[in-house]
Amino acid sequence: MPPEPVPDWQEQREAMAFGPACPQPESRSQSIYATELGAVSEDCLSLNVWAPEGVRDAPVFVWIHGGSLTTGAGSQPMYDGARLAREQGLVVVTLNYRLGVLGYLAHPGLSAESEQGISGNYGLMDQILALEWVERNIGAFGGNSENVTVAGESAGALSVVLLMTSPKARGLFDKAIAQSAYMVTMGALKDEANGLPSAESVGSDLAERMGVDDIDALRAMPADKLVRLSGKAGFFPFAVIDDVYLTDQMVATFDKGEQAPVPVLAGFNEGEIRSLRFLLPPIPKQDAYEMAIRNGYGELADTFLSLYPSDSLESSMLATTRDAMYGWTAERLAASQALQGFPSFFYLFDHGYPAADRAGLHAFHASEIPYVFGTASEAVAPWPEIPDTDEERDLSRAMMAYWASFARDGRPVAEGAAEWPSYGERATGMVFAERPQSWPMLARDRFALHEEVVCRRRGASDIPWNWNVGVLSPPLPPKDSKCQ
Repeated sequence: MPPEPVPDWQEQREAMAFGPACPQPESRSQSIYATELGAVSEDCLSLNVWAPEGVRDAPVFVWIHGGSLTTGAGSQPMYDGARLAREQGLVVVTLNYRLGVLGYLAHPGLSAESEQGISGNYGLMDQILALEWVERNIGAFGGNSENVTVAGESAGALSVVLLMTSPKARGLFDKAIAQSAYMVTMGALKDEANGLPSAESVGSDLAERMGVDDIDALRAMPADKLVRLSGKAGFFPFAVIDDVYLTDQMVATFDKGEQAPVPVLAGFNEGEIRSLRFLLPPIPKQDAYEMAIRNGYGELADTFLSLYPSDSLESSMLATTRDAMYGWTAERLAASQALQGFPSFFYLFDHGYPAADRAGLHAFHASEIPYVFGTASEAVAPWPEIPDTDEERDLSRAMMAYWASFARDGRPVAEGAAEWPSYGERATGMVFAERPQSWPMLARDRFALHEEVVCRRRGASDIPWNWNVGVLSPPLPPKDSKCQ
């Protein structure tokens, strides 16, 4: 069901403990992303606020956690907003939103209950309700409701993009930060589109595989059982084009200039896929690799092989998936907003440190988060230990300052660190390695290749994009004058 606001109250209310996390699968103990969540409940839409003492009209930084729309919580120690608030003068907000089958199931029975005839997108509805709460109430904590930045990483960054494209979220934020977002194909609620079945048919099929007939039977299941069975049945949560909360594919909304008119800061990590090996296809022999690329990419195969050569197969395949999902999305966001005349800033996080590099996880997915929040000491095993050195502290201070100044006035600035040029014709971005450094034409050749691939697939209208790349690519649709 859509979320409901908590009733108003007059008396003093105890609010010193985190609210419960939303129902989700248990963390795999060996995953570097494993975390202790504490209490779990279906009544989980809560917010956490950190504010400097006595502050007034401070910029507001609203963080949406990642976790593939399946796991995570705003209470995770790495997202602790105390240092950003104290040192950068921000009011920091984190939040929970419904996950998995409870957050993103579409089903004809659910649509029939809705006055608008829709279902799915419940997690997105939670995020919008949270932003509405911020708009009404953040002034009481010293925040400026007219200077709100919405930010997130991975599924949180995907959520930022969805909020940018949702007409229901218009006007609820003033800037956007997307760290490792992925602007992949969405299913439509009732119709097949872009090679995907309708979201309602996916929901009906899921219910059948779980051995239930209707929504009442699904609601009768305990939440933990519903989460467990839906995972075993292969349910993958994602947003839905329902013509109310989302009206078109994300990339199409940007092409039409109908996205939120806000400055954007977007980027990705060099080693995204090193910690996400499940996204990587089996590595073939060299000749099989080249044959698959030529079959899939046609006249673009030579360009592809020059960027992702067959003589370093694992590196090339890691880079292909990274660039098709995260790199292309980050630059697409920056380019789209720049085209509309809004300040846009692009980055690549390419920083490694001994424990991560020894584990083969240089600049892995989400590894920038402790530097943005200044929470390196909260990153406990199995997360690779971040050393307590001057170099690591300096990089974190710089990134905190860039992110906070962007939230403050739309321009990332860090005293004593390199100037961060805005994205433009030279496609300049910032690289965070040992220290921040600007880099003209950062990743431009790779972006151009994947932009043409996505454009052709969109034009064909029956092929998804982003997931099926490299050796998994189906034959590329013919040249299209719109894709030059």
